[in-house]
Amino acid sequence: MGGVRKRTRERKDGSVWTYWEGRISRGFDPKTGKPKTVTVTGKSQKEVREKIQAIAVEFNEGTFVAPSKKTLGEWLDIWLAEYQGSKKPLTIQNYKQAIKKHIRPALGGVLLKSLTNLMIQLFYNSLTEGEHPLSSKSVKNVHGILHKALDQAVKAGELKTNPSDNCVLPKQVKPEIKPLEPEEITRFLQNLEGEAYRNLFLVAFFTGMRQGELLGLSWNRVDFEQDVIEIRQQLQCIDGNYFLETPKHDKVRLIAPAKLVMDALKEEKEVQDHNRKLLGDKWQNEWNLVFTDTFGKHLVRRTVDKHFKKILEKSGIEPHRFHDMRHTFAVSMLDAGEDLKSVQDNLGHATAAFTLSQYAHVSKKMRMESSERMNNYFGKLMPVPAT
Repeated sequence: MGGVRKRTRERKDGSVWTYWEGRISRGFDPKTGKPKTVTVTGKSQKEVREKIQAIAVEFNEGTFVAPSKKTLGEWLDIWLAEYQGSKKPLTIQNYKQAIKKHIRPALGGVLLKSLTNLMIQLFYNSLTEGEHPLSSKSVKNVHGILHKALDQAVKAGELKTNPSDNCVLPKQVKPEIKPLEPEEITRFLQNLEGEAYRNLFLVAFFTGMRQGELLGLSWNRVDFEQDVIEIRQQLQCIDGNYFLETPKHDKVRLIAPAKLVMDALKEEKEVQDHNRKLLGDKWQNEWNLVFTDTFGKHLVRRTVDKHFKKILEKSGIEPHRFHDMRHTFAVSMLDAGEDLKSVQDNLGHATAAFTLSQYAHVSKKMRMESSERMNNYFGKLMPVPAT
């Protein structure tokens, strides 16, 4: 343990302030042979000695973490470059956008060792204020990124604890899903005749596939003999560049759709085969995709969404997202009496619990119907009262 001494410093305005400083040795640098020391400061000699004693205990217990000299911004750069290699490109892109737009402007210049729980809490609170407040879900996403990065800083020895632990996030208001009603589905399907993406919308409605999965579906994953479809990839886009990626949660799955789905796919193949023969060398379907434009090129999400909204308007249906066709399929399965596990498997959800939380209003109806069935069953078992 080194000495503790009083230090005096002069500010730019000429005033001075006094504080106490102490040092403790933590061995020698094996490369230079020079001693490695930790410097602590405080308002009093007693405070500095207590800090030094606490550090000495940590040395002995092997729990000491040297204060990092990196800023949060510098650590985030390292975290993205060195620790996110296994993440999907779109996930990394979302991380970068959130860091650039929200985390770096507010906290990027703060030293890791100076981050406090209150500082981060105030940052989260500020995201819900101003002219363009973030939703509670978006704030949760920002917290998830920052918390993961700081957790890795703890594991890497840059921090002793994660200062974002125990921050209070805004209450999440689960958005209500908006499936189409049965009569709306009928009107929509009636207006598909002559529509360029007719078969795509049919497959979407009656399989619940995600948009990226539909646009990334290849012919070698469609088995007309067994009447099954294998969901193994999805079409994604970053900065205008399209690429094929594994499904969400890397969950490869098989679905056995209704006959009308397989019929729609057969029709799409006939049209595509015709276009390929007609165009010859100009045919561009390098990924062997099921749904393409006339020249075999992959479809663009924005264009598909535009066609979807046009048919909704033509059918007199209020605006919906493309993703609502997936919700519609799930609700239809549950209404038809399918169990939650089957719905989970068809949709490719990570857990049945997530499926239950997504469609709790439908499962409530199922529970009521189940209760009625059980009541009728037990009613038959009850002995007839003696007369």
